[in-house]
Amino acid sequence: MSNYKSKRNKYKNLLILGIIWLLGALCDRIWFALDRSVPAWDQADYLTGSLNYWHALQNPQWFNQEWWQSFWLLSSKIPPLTYIVTAIVQNIFGIGPDQATLMMLFFSAILLTSVYGLGTVLFSETVGLWAAALCQILPALYNFRLEFLLDYPLTAVVTLSFFCLTVWRMTVDKGVFASPAPPAQWFWAAAFGLTFGLALMVKQTALFFLLTPIVWVGVGALRHRRWGRLLQLLGGLCFSVLIFGPWYRTNWLIILTSGKRATIDSAIAEHQPGLDKLESWIYYWNQLPYQVSLPLLFVPPVSLLIWWGRSKFASENPKLETIASSKANQQNSSLIWLLVFCVGGYFLSCLNVNKHERYVLPYLPVVTVFLAYGLTRWRSLFGQRVRWGTFGLAVILMLLNLFPVGGVVGTWMTQVLSPNSQHYPYMKQEFPHQQVIAQIIQTEPYLRSTLGVLPSTVEVNQHNFNYYGALRNFQVYGRQVGIRKKFVEQDARSLSWFVTKTGDQGPVKEAQAVMVKTVEQGGNFQLNKSWNLPDNSQLMLYHQQTPTLEVRQTSQQNSQAKIALSQVIVPEKARPGVPIPVSYEWSGSWDELQHGLVLLTWRKNGQIIPNTDSWIHDHGIAMGAMHPGAKKPEGTFQVIEKMAMLPASTVPPGTYTLDAIYLNRLSGESYPILVPKVTLQIYPQASATQAPELDLVTQLESLGAQLPKGTEAVTQVFDEVGRINQYDPIQDYLVQARLTLEYRLQHFTRNRDWAYALALANVLQRRVDGAIASLKQVTQLDPENPYAHAYLAFVQIYNWQPRAAEKSLEPSLAKNPNLPEFRVLSGVAALMQGNLVKAWKDLSTLRK
Repeated sequence: MSNYKSKRNKYKNLLILGIIWLLGALCDRIWFALDRSVPAWDQADYLTGSLNYWHALQNPQWFNQEWWQSFWLLSSKIPPLTYIVTAIVQNIFGIGPDQATLMMLFFSAILLTSVYGLGTVLFSETVGLWAAALCQILPALYNFRLEFLLDYPLTAVVTLSFFCLTVWRMTVDKGVFASPAPPAQWFWAAAFGLTFGLALMVKQTALFFLLTPIVWVGVGALRHRRWGRLLQLLGGLCFSVLIFGPWYRTNWLIILTSGKRATIDSAIAEHQPGLDKLESWIYYWNQLPYQVSLPLLFVPPVSLLIWWGRSKFASENPKLETIASSKANQQNSSLIWLLVFCVGGYFLSCLNVNKHERYVLPYLPVVTVFLAYGLTRWRSLFGQRVRWGTFGLAVILMLLNLFPVGGVVGTWMTQVLSPNSQHYPYMKQEFPHQQVIAQIIQTEPYLRSTLGVLPSTVEVNQHNFNYYGALRNFQVYGRQVGIRKKFVEQDARSLSWFVTKTGDQGPVKEAQAVMVKTVEQGGNFQLNKSWNLPDNSQLMLYHQQTPTLEVRQTSQQNSQAKIALSQVIVPEKARPGVPIPVSYEWSGSWDELQHGLVLLTWRKNGQIIPNTDSWIHDHGIAMGAMHPGAKKPEGTFQVIEKMAMLPASTVPPGTYTLDAIYLNRLSGESYPILVPKVTLQIYPQASATQAPELDLVTQLESLGAQLPKGTEAVTQVFDEVGRINQYDPIQDYLVQARLTLEYRLQHFTRNRDWAYALALANVLQRRVDGAIASLKQVTQLDPENPYAHAYLAFVQIYNWQPRAAEKSLEPSLAKNPNLPEFRVLSGVAALMQGNLVKAWKDLSTLRK
C-alpha cells in the first residue's frame, strides 16, 4: 500500500512539475509573440551559429572524418552544443528567430527537472517542487531565457551535471563501499561524466561551477582512502573527455589565443576594475538582489533563521533529540554541499576580469534550492500564507517586469521590489533589416554579397544583418569594416555594399567617421535605398557605382559544355610591380561557372614553361561568389570580372600574352580555354593606370611570399589576413588558392613562393594534414631557411605530434639556437612529451 502511495505521489509531483514548465512556456511564448525587435550583437551571432549547424546537418556524413573536422570548425571559439540543439529544433519547426528560441523550452525542462531532482535527493520532494517553481520566477532566469544567449542553456546543463554528481555522491555514501561496486554507482558516475562533457560543450565557463565540487569529492576520497570512489570519479571524467574532446582538440589553439580578447581586452574596453580592487570581488554579490528580487532574497533566509532558532529549543526534548540531531546533520551536510557549489562558482567567476551578471547564472538554480528549503520550513497555516504570499508577489513582479500592464503603480512596485529587471517586448515599428537584405538580393540575384556595416548599435550592427542574410540561404553576409584607419581605403575598395545611418553610431572608433565619409562622399558609391528607423534616424544602403562582378543570364544558348572566355581588356602598356586593371568576360552553364577555377598565366613571348618572365592570376570565376539563390538557375550565363593583377617587380619588359586553363573544383576536370587575342606590354616607364583592389587570391599569394622572412613577416601576414577575411566571410578565396596552387605544383614548376602560399592557405583553413604535407614541400624547396622548418614544427605541435615537431626543429635550432621563437616551440614539444627539464630550460627564455 505504501509503495502504491509513493508511486502516486511521484506521478503527482511530476504532473505539478509539468504544469510549472507549461505555465513558464506559455508566458515566454506570449512574450515572443509580442516582441518585434531584432537580435542584438551576441544574440544575432549565436543565431547565425545555429543556422551554420542547421545547414551542415542537412547533408551529414557521419562516417567521413573530413566532414567531422569541418563540422567542429564551424564554431572555433564557442562550444557548439547549443547551436546543434537549436539546429535540430529548427529542422523540425523551421528557421527564424522565434523558432530558434523554442530550444529554450527544452533547456527549461532540463533545468526544472534537475532542480526538482536536486531538491528531492538533498531534502524532500516539496523542496524540489518549490525550487523548480522559483526557477521560473527569478528575474535573472526569466530575463535570460528570453534572450538567445548561451548562459541559460549553460545553466540548465550545469545544474543537470551537478545533480548527477550529487546523486552519485549520495549513492556512494550509503553504507560501506563494496567491491564490486553496485551498478547504480557506476551508472551515476557515467551520467555525471556525460553531463559534464555536455556542459563543457555549451560553454567553457561550466568549469568555474563544477570544478570545486569535483575537487571537493576527489579530495574527500583521497583523505578517506576510498579508492573505488576515486576510480569511479576518474572514470566519469575520462568519459567526459570522449564528449568534449573532439571539438576542443580541433580548436584548442584558437580557444587559447582568443581567451585574452574575450576577457582581458573586453574588461579594459569596458573599464572594469582589476582583481586588485574590492569592486571586482563584490560585483556579483551586489547583483544578487537584482537577480533574485528582494522578496525572495529576504523572506526565505529569515524564515530559515527563525526555524533554526526554534529548532534549537525543540531539540532540548530528550525524546526528540536523537531523531532531530540525525535529521539536522543530514540537512546540514546537504546545505554545505550546496554552499561548496555556490561559493566555488562565485570566486572562480570573480577571477574572470570581464564581468557580466549573466556569467554567474549557473549558480542561481542551486540558490533556489536553498531558498525553497527556507520557504518550506514552516508547516503551520501562517507559514503557508507566508510561503504562498511571497511566491504570489514574485509572480506579480515577474508579470510586471515582462509586460507593460501595471501602469505607474506597477512600475513603482518593480523599481522598489525587483529593480533593474524590466524586460518588455518591443512592440513598435519593425526594423528594415529583412528589406535591406531583400534589396541587395534583388539588385544582385546571382551573387553572394558582403555588406559592410558601419554603425554598431544594439539594433543596427554587423551581426544582425549577417543573421538576416543567413536566413536568405546565406546569400548576404554582414561584416564590420572601417574600424582601423590604415585599412579604410582598402575596405572601401573591397566591398560593393555598405550600410550607414544617421544619429547614434554606437561604440565605434574614430576611423568609422572617415569610412562613412568615404562611402557617402567619396564618389565611388551611390545611394541605393533608404529607410526610416523607429528612433527617427535614417538607414542608408550604398552600392558601388561600377561593380567589380556582374552575373547575368543570356538569351544565347551555349552549345558546348565548356567555359568560353570571350573578352579580355587590359591597358596597352603597364609598369611591373604595381596592380594592373584587367577585365575578363566568361560565359557558360551555371554549374561550370559556379564551380570553375581558372589558372591564368601571362607569359612573355608565348613561353611554354612559367618562369620569372611570367606571372599568374588564378582565381575562381566571379571570385567564387556565384550564388544560386532560392532555386538553381538554368540556362547560359555571362560573368564580367573587373579586377587587378600584380606582376612581380622583377618581370622584364616585353610583350605578354595570356594562357588559360579551366579547373572544376568538384570533379577535378581540367581543360585549356581558348583565349581571344590580347597582348600587354610591360614597360617600366609606362604611365600609371588606376586599378581596382587586388583580388583576394592574389593578395594571399603575395602574403605567402613574405613567409620566408620569419617572425616579423608572420605578424604582418596575419594582420592582413584578418582584414581580407572580412571581405570573404566564408573564406572561399582560400579554397581557390589551395586548389589552383596544388594543380600548378603538380603539373608545372615547383615554385617556392607557390609552396609557401599553399601552406598558408592550408594553415588558414586548418587542414592539418594538407598543411603538414605542403610545409614538408616548403622545407624541400627552401631547406636552408630555418623558419620553414619552424613552421612545420608549429603545425605538428598543433596536431599533437610533439616528437615529429622536435625532429623538424633540429635544422632551425642548428642555424639559430638562441631565437626565442624556436626555443619556445622546442619547449612546448618537450612539455607535450613529458620532458619537464628540457621544457623548463627552453621556456625559461621567455623571462629573459
